[in-house]
Amino acid sequence: MNVVLYEPEMPLNTGNIGRTCVATNTRLHLIEPLGFKLNEKSVRRAGLDYWDKLDVTVYCDWKDFLDKNSGARLCFATTKAEKTYTDVNYEPGDYLVFGKESAGLPEELLVEYREACVRIPMWGDIRSLNLANSVAVVLYEALRQNGFEKMELKGKLHRLSWKD
Repeated sequence: MNVVLYEPEMPLNTGNIGRTCVATNTRLHLIEPLGFKLNEKSVRRAGLDYWDKLDVTVYCDWKDFLDKNSGARLCFATTKAEKTYTDVNYEPGDYLVFGKESAGLPEELLVEYREACVRIPMWGDIRSLNLANSVAVVLYEALRQNGFEKMELKGKLHRLSWKD
């Protein structure tokens, strides 16, 4: 799978998302401008000691991303979508696109890719979920639909063992 962050602004969110990507063998794509420098301590702190294991690519803009990923199957997460993230049949290699924390994705993209837009249902007047949480929710649904391919499905205790 692939997670795409369109102009992310907060280093802690990107660090957390990077850690989730490492844990799920997911590629991270970052579209500039970024609201931080990738070598900032806060990005690496949030990603813990996993950051060096992250498969990450940075693009100078949306056009650069499209040029280098032509034919990519895109899915756009937005609070403005008409269908929910569970209404989609995800395929391995899909690109899950998320907008910046302060404004989400540009409406021009949403209109152009209307059928590829999904939302996470929320109750009441809340505007949106935290970006790192949103990525985790949608990514894990996509992974679940694909049988958590090659992922560890059974937990292991450190000192004791599970009783049968």
